[in-house]
Amino acid sequence: MPVTVGVEPIADGLSRTRGAEVDLAFRVRGSGPAIVLLHGTSANHAVWEPVAEALAPHSTVIALDQRGHGRSDKPATGYTGPSFAGDVVTVLDALGIERAIVGGHSLGGRNAWLVGALHPDRVRAVVAVDYTPYVESGVLDDLAVRVAGGYRAFPDRAAIEEYIRGRYPRILPGAVQRRARWGYEQREDGQWWPLADPDAMQQLITGFRTPWDAEFRAVPAPMTHLRGVDSRILSESAWAAAIADRPGDRWVLIDDADHYIPEEHPDLVAAEFERLLDA
Repeated sequence: MPVTVGVEPIADGLSRTRGAEVDLAFRVRGSGPAIVLLHGTSANHAVWEPVAEALAPHSTVIALDQRGHGRSDKPATGYTGPSFAGDVVTVLDALGIERAIVGGHSLGGRNAWLVGALHPDRVRAVVAVDYTPYVESGVLDDLAVRVAGGYRAFPDRAAIEEYIRGRYPRILPGAVQRRARWGYEQREDGQWWPLADPDAMQQLITGFRTPWDAEFRAVPAPMTHLRGVDSRILSESAWAAAIADRPGDRWVLIDDADHYIPEEHPDLVAAEFERLLDA
């Protein structure tokens, strides 16, 4: 018999699925057509907070902690693209939502188009922010090193914020504070450690080496793509290759932005979701 997945409240206004193979934490805001928001590698649901607040007056916004991150489960394995995509369906089922716009940044962008390809009946539209199937292997090598270097102890929140400002120099001050608040936990020895599981991060980065380009091309829903002009992750050639795959999609270059567009220009990102809602 199918397993019925429930929802239970947890601390700080978050909810979690209950009874799934992998239980997910998420925050729900607003009412109306559903929008699911998926963060990038080593981040959490809170990176979407300004976007979610802008959209909540006229939509139901569900921002997830993806598996391996935040307050979601961290299984020993299972960090392939289809597993992440299946988690979105798990949350939609638990909330009784039939279809949603699914948007994501980086890892979340890849996962958003996989939901669109693998579960097309659940997706109205896809927004992929600063990721395509053609990100180069050298970029992924560098990403693995940076992510591994971020897994370390901090003495206090001030030290965490200083680190975040150095690592993400263009994100807004509020984004620094949200990452520090939601992305770390204090352990018994008083030190603060990232909530993102280090083994999970390396597994999911390995998973990026499967491009899922056929699935990218196969998404039947309308897709919108955003790229920061100064992105270190999504090169001009990786962007151009994706445009050649789906020339009928909407392709938006964001000036004065690098990879972390939702935390640098949340108003512009929210406007793209609103455009899809209006359509």
